[in-house]
Amino acid sequence: MLSRTPPVSPAGRTPFSWRVPALISLAVFAQESTWNFYDAQVPPLLRDYVSSTALIGLLMGLDNVLGIFVQPWMGSRSDRTRTRWGRRIPYIVAGTPVAAVLFMALPFTTSFPALVAVMFLYALVANSYKPVAEALMPDFVAAEHRSKANALTRIAASLTIVVSSLVSVLLVDHDLRLAFAVPALLMIVAVGVLVLTVKERRAPAYQEAVAQSAVPDGPPSVRLRDVLGELLRDRDRSRVWMLAVVFLVAGAWAASRALMTPYGTEVLGLTKGQAGGLGLPGGIAFIIAAFPIALLAGRVGRLRLIRWGLVLFIAAMVLGALVRTPLGTSAAVVLGAVGYATFSVNAVVVLWDLAPSRRVLGTYTALYGVGNATGSALGPALVGSLVDLTGWAYLLLDVALVAALALFALTRISRVGPADRIGRTGREDASPDAPDAPAASTPPSSTESH
Repeated sequence: MLSRTPPVSPAGRTPFSWRVPALISLAVFAQESTWNFYDAQVPPLLRDYVSSTALIGLLMGLDNVLGIFVQPWMGSRSDRTRTRWGRRIPYIVAGTPVAAVLFMALPFTTSFPALVAVMFLYALVANSYKPVAEALMPDFVAAEHRSKANALTRIAASLTIVVSSLVSVLLVDHDLRLAFAVPALLMIVAVGVLVLTVKERRAPAYQEAVAQSAVPDGPPSVRLRDVLGELLRDRDRSRVWMLAVVFLVAGAWAASRALMTPYGTEVLGLTKGQAGGLGLPGGIAFIIAAFPIALLAGRVGRLRLIRWGLVLFIAAMVLGALVRTPLGTSAAVVLGAVGYATFSVNAVVVLWDLAPSRRVLGTYTALYGVGNATGSALGPALVGSLVDLTGWAYLLLDVALVAALALFALTRISRVGPADRIGRTGREDASPDAPDAPAASTPPSSTESH
């Protein structure tokens, strides 16, 4: 049975070091660069063989489907791994070169079956170590600093859109094979830097896991089904509601991004090119807002800040629906991006805080990834169905409705981690390692009124 590790009250805050979060963010940046380029340039490869847009969309969603099954299993497996290199690094080292070779092979395929096979293998390998790489962050970073650290990874992931666009503009029309090679080589170099500079054996969470494994009657290794069983049996549904928030917010955000271009042409009277640029101010706003939001989370609490952000996101969508002009829509996109940033920076950290033990941080990182990927895949379809009923003019209100459901789900979370207590009291009342908070079956050590 999965039990919670009792908290140990520290003498004071653990100082925040930028070094390890920055290096881990570099690896996330490199990995996301390949994914963004994949999304941009694989559809044209498929179009060489098939004309059905539906089939192309189905094949492009293959990576999300694989991620739902692969990521939790690999996250759980990495939690149970013990090697002289650590529990995450071995999978990253093994997976990165294989994924890079498969990625570079995509433009070399000469038939439709070969292209689909390489797509499947690349998505399988890349999904296998994606949650493992991201789980390194909470292994090293104390709970009260995780929003700041996660802000670095979110900014790095956002910058990959710029990198992917530059590679497309500069290389695709001249040498497609070289264009695919650049993100792949960037990924290998970044992971090489990570392996040479970050020693996972020094991670506090890994040292604790090794120490527990060395005790003859210590806690047994935790399997994925144990984690899921404990999650579903817990009478406190905070973690289930948080996963629902992840699904709904990801869906609302993905829908606002995916359907904005047709909204611009149908409602605002813009050309496809003009409508396609509506999201650019939001991307810039997200990058600018991410780190200040992380700093603010340490003062007001992560859940409270996410709530404020969702209210801002909903208000922005309503504003855009009322002011149906390019300027009004751009303002709504900017405000909505800032509101979404409060979620993007803090949501996975809340899940880490709610996890029953540091031994399962990889699994909880993967569960966040599954919720986010599922929401991103289904959100545009859900909102699109609402648009079919209400018309394009009400798109932003439909997005606001989905976000309002997320806001309701957020109010159902009754338990918060130590970092939120720090935000409200100005001091640390419990261990900085938020995943080691007291069990939900015991009286909650802290609650947040709604």
